[in-house]
Amino acid sequence: MAQAEFDSVADEYDAQHRANIAITGEDPAFFSEYKIAALRGIAADYGVSVGRILDFGSGIGNSIPFFRQYFPEARLTCTDTSARSLEMSRERFPEGSEEYALVEGDAVPAPDATADLAFSACVFHHIPHEEHVHWLRELRRATRPGGLVSIFEHNPLNPLTVRAVNTCPFDANAKLIRARQLKHRLEEAGWREVSLRYHVFFPHALAALRPLEARLAWFPLGAQYSASARRP
Repeated sequence: MAQAEFDSVADEYDAQHRANIAITGEDPAFFSEYKIAALRGIAADYGVSVGRILDFGSGIGNSIPFFRQYFPEARLTCTDTSARSLEMSRERFPEGSEEYALVEGDAVPAPDATADLAFSACVFHHIPHEEHVHWLRELRRATRPGGLVSIFEHNPLNPLTVRAVNTCPFDANAKLIRARQLKHRLEEAGWREVSLRYHVFFPHALAALRPLEARLAWFPLGAQYSASARRP
């Protein structure tokens, strides 16, 4: 995973991300919040009680306010390969009880079987595809039996998503993953009960239609998708 790559862009990440998604009419907070709101529903659908969350690739902490909002009783561990991103996260959200751990080498910095929920948002397209199964196994190791993983990713079948990735400076080395590919890799890594859901179908101009999105979760043209699974 590219520590130097994200250390070098950490300070400009928010501004670059904001500019890159301007076409949607939304800001970074919208995309962070929808994921964590959806995550709460996914955990409920799997019947998983969430007391400990592991955020793999937490970046500069954009998800932290929404973890606090949607999972107020949970303990959150933020992990990333970028020390500067973790430092910025602490600076931006100093009042919380979050724990931080730097990903070094080839291991997730978490004890065995401690997380109820492992979460990763738009991280795996930055990891070489041949390493995906390894990191998914590492997340399984860190998750308790019966616990849940949920990976959110850009959907390469959505042309606006592809355009956004192709014009984003910090996605220069990104390689998008089809949902079915990620499903198979989760299964290869030992996860079970894999489910796919598609998200973000309507831009801000059509926000009135967003209540319909739950009914479209099966339709593979959402801007992003989630792949979730249970540790047996």
